[in-house]
Amino acid sequence: MPHTVEEVMTRDPVTLPEEATVVKAAKLMRDRGIGDVLVVGDGRLRGLVTDRDIVVRAVAEGRDLATTPLATLCTCDVVTVGPDHDVAEAARLMREKDVRQLPVVVDGRPVGVVALADLTLALTPGDAPSDARSLTPGDAPGLTPDRVSGHAPAPA
Repeated sequence: MPHTVEEVMTRDPVTLPEEATVVKAAKLMRDRGIGDVLVVGDGRLRGLVTDRDIVVRAVAEGRDLATTPLATLCTCDVVTVGPDHDVAEAARLMREKDVRQLPVVVDGRPVGVVALADLTLALTPGDAPSDARSLTPGDAPGLTPDRVSGHAPAPA
């Protein structure tokens, strides 16, 4: 069973500079099939922008997506871990902060990303579903369907 984040993280995270536009981020997310991008300045992590951020903070506010820089809408107070962080501690941190992924940084520079699905598979080898999209709340403590899919349930 893996013990450190480095053993389960995705290396070479997808990043864009702070001055990159919302359109550039959206196209990158589409092309890579991902829901977020790390925002960097001078090689250091400055924030994280998600597909939801684009919808709520840019599209819904009527911003010009071709000129709005990511720095104006990314989340700046991102919770991070180091590669030597214990996987169980990273999972606890995700539950506590209610996030589905954590950027992995060394001296402020992003070196990877660890996702909830990565930790679930690492902490429950042999028992975890091979397809993270099929995870259910019973598969990992504190896991809810909206935290796996990235979509909150529709209001009743």
